[in-house]
Amino acid sequence: SGPSPTSSIHVYTQREVHGTVGSHVTLSCSFWSSEWISEDISITWHFQAEGSRDSISIFHYAKGQPYIDDVGSFKERMEWVGNPHRKDGSIVIHNLDYTDNGTFTCDVKNPP
Repeated sequence: SGPSPTSSIHVYTQREVHGTVGSHVTLSCSFWSSEWISEDISITWHFQAEGSRDSISIFHYAKGQPYIDDVGSFKERMEWVGNPHRKDGSIVIHNLDYTDNGTFTCDVKNPP
C-alpha cells in the first residue's frame, strides 16, 4: 500500500491589518476544503513579534472548544468569533498595544 491520499485546505487571511492603540481588530481567517469539516478540525493562531525570530501560539480551537493560550500579552484580550462549520477561524484582539505589531498566522487542520 502506498501513501494515503490527502486533500489540501486553503486558508485565506488579510495581508495587512491596521489598528489604533486602545481599539480592537478582527483577524479574519477563512478556509476552504473539498472535504467535509470534521469534528477533529483544529485552528491555531501564532504571533511573531516584529524583529523576533520566534513565534508563539496564542490561540487554539480543537474538539469544538476555543482555548486562549496562557502565555503572552494576548491572553486577557482575545475573543474567538469564528465558526468552523462556516469555514471561519477568526479572532478579535482587544485593547491593542504597540507591542502587538508583528505577524499573525492562522493554521487550519481538517483531519479525515
